[in-house]
Amino acid sequence: MIRSIREPGRMRPAKFAVILGAALVLQACNASKVLAPQTIVHGYQVNEETLALVPEGSSRDQVLLSLGTPSTTMRQADGTETYYYISQVKRREAAFMAAKVVDQRVLAVYLSEEDKVQRIANYGLRDGKTFDFINRVTPTGGRELSFLNQLLGAAGAVANPLGTSKTPGT
Repeated sequence: MIRSIREPGRMRPAKFAVILGAALVLQACNASKVLAPQTIVHGYQVNEETLALVPEGSSRDQVLLSLGTPSTTMRQADGTETYYYISQVKRREAAFMAAKVVDQRVLAVYLSEEDKVQRIANYGLRDGKTFDFINRVTPTGGRELSFLNQLLGAAGAVANPLGTSKTPGT
């Protein structure tokens, strides 16, 4: 009887081909995840059903129970308060590419001095201008608009070499 003597540490070609093939298949699966488009969601996403739970005249507590804690708040000198729920949606075509902002919204809930909802506005950008998606109007100027412009305009800011930001066109 003749036995085949193999050198230690050597692999048969068929076994090597199977292992190499399995590694390539696993790598291809991983590459499909890296190359697939990705959507990244940040902040509060407006849900129409939840928003319907907070009609005009609702209390502050009902707003907090339905919509949760706001991203930021603002109290005016006249005693009124505004809750802001900020969200942003970014998209990138592959995992190694930079994400681009495709949607940015600010849901503003205006409360009266009696802590009742006066009105709700869903601000976003349409054609480069601040736009209220609920009332479908572009708001007029004022203190609040400059605050919203700062929030919504941050995505369009371009950093210069000195590290300060410069808005395009200025």
